[in-house]
Amino acid sequence: MRVLFLFLLFTGLLKSGSSQSINYANLFGDDWKKAMTFEKENRIWMEPLLVKNHISYPLAISIIFPELVRYSALKDKMEITLLKTLYVNLGEDYADFSIGLFQMKPSFAEMIRENAPVVTGGHSELTFKYISDFDDIKDFRKSIISDLEDPKSQINYLIIFIKICENKFKISRRDDLSEVKIFATAYNFGFDKNEEVIESMIDKKFFNTKLFKTENYCYADISLFWYKQSMSDR
Repeated sequence: MRVLFLFLLFTGLLKSGSSQSINYANLFGDDWKKAMTFEKENRIWMEPLLVKNHISYPLAISIIFPELVRYSALKDKMEITLLKTLYVNLGEDYADFSIGLFQMKPSFAEMIRENAPVVTGGHSELTFKYISDFDDIKDFRKSIISDLEDPKSQINYLIIFIKICENKFKISRRDDLSEVKIFATAYNFGFDKNEEVIESMIDKKFFNTKLFKTENYCYADISLFWYKQSMSDR
């Protein structure tokens, strides 16, 4: 029996408890290629901005790369005009939806604006307007949507997100791969959660690129797959 067990194990007929690695580039096909094209064409302005803020380019792009894939898959199917109107008039409780290439939600942007002074100390070129800067809250919400529709504004939100996570998740004690996984999970699941909750969600499968429910994948795994590919190409 022992000989038979070893034969089945090494021939792959007996599956081990760990999940098999997935080639996400092959899985997502053209949508992965479109996301790669965006990254290559826009690196010329994204990388200098990230480096200026002392952020690793591969780390930053790994965090949002699954969203670039999702955007490529859904961009021809998304109709969010009504959702924008609901958000502007009623707020995030009535319409909190993904916007733009990095698929950021208004609630995410609002939290970034609120927390930005904590990590910049008011000494950064990255500045955001706050609710108090507007006479009408609807104008504040319109400014959120305008930012999230522009990749060059979205990258500023990403920078502040990373700064917040660096402070919150004890990054100094982590290796690069662990850092990618926890940042990606916090981006996908919510950086307002504590470290223990984020850690517990790292391997969960909630990510998909379809309008209707299909098989889900692990967001952090996709980020890590791109990160490893990018580092091997260097």
